[in-house]
Amino acid sequence: MPLIAIDFSQSEGQIVPASAHSAMPAPSPRRLKVLVCAYACSPSQGSEYGVGWGWVEAISKYHDLWVLTGDECRADIEAELSRRPELRERLQFRYVPRVRYLAAERLWPPAYLYTYKHQWQKAAYEVGKRLHREVDFDLVHQLTYVGFRVPGLLWKLDVPFIWGPIGGLEQTTWALLPALGLRGGVYYAARNVLNEWDRRFARLPKHAFAKAAGGIIAATSGIQREILRFYERTSTVISEIGLPPVTREAPTRRSPSEPLRLLWCGYLLPGKALPLLLSALRLLPSELDWRLTIIGKGPCSGSWRRIARQNGIADRCEWLGQVPRQTVLEHMQNAHVLVVSSVKDLTSTVVVEALANGLPVICPDHCGFKDAVTPECGIKVPAISKRELVLGLRDAIVRSNDEAFRLRLSEGALRRSADYEWDRKARTVSDLYYKKLQRRGAAQGQ
Repeated sequence: MPLIAIDFSQSEGQIVPASAHSAMPAPSPRRLKVLVCAYACSPSQGSEYGVGWGWVEAISKYHDLWVLTGDECRADIEAELSRRPELRERLQFRYVPRVRYLAAERLWPPAYLYTYKHQWQKAAYEVGKRLHREVDFDLVHQLTYVGFRVPGLLWKLDVPFIWGPIGGLEQTTWALLPALGLRGGVYYAARNVLNEWDRRFARLPKHAFAKAAGGIIAATSGIQREILRFYERTSTVISEIGLPPVTREAPTRRSPSEPLRLLWCGYLLPGKALPLLLSALRLLPSELDWRLTIIGKGPCSGSWRRIARQNGIADRCEWLGQVPRQTVLEHMQNAHVLVVSSVKDLTSTVVVEALANGLPVICPDHCGFKDAVTPECGIKVPAISKRELVLGLRDAIVRSNDEAFRLRLSEGALRRSADYEWDRKARTVSDLYYKKLQRRGAAQGQ
């Protein structure tokens, strides 16, 4: 594969030739030996675990990877390697055990979680040091977790260091906190305060950002701005999410007598803010025929169902709970619009899956949705205050009831989803690897 240069000025993964007028193709670069830290990594799970697997499988097409990962996913990974033995030629896994202290976890889960992650990263660093003496890696890539607070310790190795996609640096909009209820508002207010402290004073991220200079990957443009603001480092924007294997080739058409089928997916947690959508639905014109399917489970289920009843819309809401991924995809292919109401997220997997299935997306104009959703594939709603967000969601749903307009967005969604192909992402990261090595060689006078 020829070397390529990547232009990130317009959108993720836009690829342009290294020289539009070159008569001779560039020589194929050699495969690199890369040590990857991906605690969250599984071929059969979603969320960050699926992200980790998607990345290592895609990058392994171009480089040989040794992956440090948690031992709880060992059975899933080994089953996949047995099913696809060709992967063993380019992917090797080292399973680092984890130890959980349940009493401390119950006492204060958020603080314990980050303490536990740091403890696991210390163990991974010791394994990585020993492995580096055996293999002599060209590069180290800190992949998952994506949170900036957990950069691990592999940056200490005398090897060029790549970090990302990185998330977690953005704050939750203060004006939206009252919309999350007492518990959710307090939680995200505390998170904002903790985030501000860590962005300014946490020691490990500062060291990791300095070592990763020239090889920093931001999950969103908002994260990119925060990295520049707090760490004075430039970064490349590449979404952490990749295209799912199941996609559509044509939009779903809605019959004249069919209601507008809305879909909402996610954990029923305060930050997902489903009540914002329920409030918007209460304000829809009475003549607009609609149905909402809600997929997911969580502690807010009971209170959110009560809100739907209080709003007089319970008879139009279907609560499916947690369902298999294939069932989610089937609902996507039968729905007409995906609605996102989250006040804090990166680029939710469900958004890219919806685009890949030709489903237009209505979402707040913040977080990773701001980058993923364009005017050609969805409607972004200002997220400055609760009132503006609720009214914006209402107006976007009304616009989506125009079938000709919705079909144009659906076709745009299918086109937009191509920007999230895993192979395109892998080539972009591969190019970043070579640039990082070139910088190191130049600095050493080679």
